[in-house]
Amino acid sequence: MESVIKFNHVSKKFRQEEALKDVTCEIFAGEIYGLIGKNGAGKTTLLKLLTGLLTPTTGEVALFSSSNRNEFLVSLKRTGSVIETPTAFPNLSARQNLSYYCKLRGVVEEKKAIQEALEMVSLADNNKKFKQFSLGMKQKLGIALALLTKPDILILDEPINGLDPLAIIEFRQLIKRLNQEYGMTIIISSHILGELYQVASKFGVLVNGGLVKEITKEEFLEQNEEYIVVKTAKAASVASMIADITKAKFKVVDDETIHIFLNEALIPQLVMAFGENLVPINEIYYSRSDLEGYFKELVTPGEEGAIC
Repeated sequence: MESVIKFNHVSKKFRQEEALKDVTCEIFAGEIYGLIGKNGAGKTTLLKLLTGLLTPTTGEVALFSSSNRNEFLVSLKRTGSVIETPTAFPNLSARQNLSYYCKLRGVVEEKKAIQEALEMVSLADNNKKFKQFSLGMKQKLGIALALLTKPDILILDEPINGLDPLAIIEFRQLIKRLNQEYGMTIIISSHILGELYQVASKFGVLVNGGLVKEITKEEFLEQNEEYIVVKTAKAASVASMIADITKAKFKVVDDETIHIFLNEALIPQLVMAFGENLVPINEIYYSRSDLEGYFKELVTPGEEGAIC
């Protein structure tokens, strides 16, 4: 596969604060790369380096195998991006704003490009001025601006902020379409991990400026064990009974919860066995760690709190 994005031992400092620390990663053509991290982990800094808005303190960022700054800047023409809150001319409509940027970027077949971009984000029939846009509409216009030139790489920073549930579903469908029909490589940062999981093919997690883990969706599914949740009033005392009955690996999560690492299909057998052995069970059901749970495990004990 063709390497289209490469970070080679990249660090970025703002005065004495190190926002990125020795980040090395590679993204290949056709991947949808989900970038995950807590607020302040370095996600936006990484994307700004990728779009040329910042330069590394040390290390190199390459696009399409660029080997120097001039080649990198030329390669930027093959990208589209929405970083932080999109901005546009406040007294112009979405169509008028796109028309301006078409002229600025030398887009051929301007009317066709504008119509396609607006239809992709469901703004084709909206004539409001930008200053009247909701946050969700601004996000949509930002994506339309990024799509004007049909880029090879699409870079999106928290793209579903402000979108309503229906718009989030439409966004998900759009990302899949751009990837499958146009072969776009897409890198997305988001704190809504459930949505990111549905579109991304590979994930990278940043913790305090360092890239601590990269994993494909296939690898995640292989490594993520499924389990049966058993709720009981006396987890510690029941655990030994469960061990004798199931002969399976299990984990006492708290005073009332035990995870037994077995397939969902075995629940009826467990219920019968628990009944025969008078094991006091209040609740039993199937579960599997989600993406948020998986990445929480990567955060060190000194960094408590939800990943966002």
